[in-house]
Amino acid sequence: MKIVHILNDGPTKLSDQVISVQSKDNQVKVVDLSKKAASYESIVDDIFSHDRVISW
Repeated sequence: MKIVHILNDGPTKLSDQVISVQSKDNQVKVVDLSKKAASYESIVDDIFSHDRVISW
């Protein structure tokens, strides 16, 4: 399964733990909006190209 995590305010202890567990059996991508200005286009592409989207 392909999962994208969108971190609005950066990583937290809980988000790091969940991402770590999910990374063992899934393809996981993390978009940290607190560190870089991601383009709207790339975020929309990620949302539609992954099976599951989790926003923190």
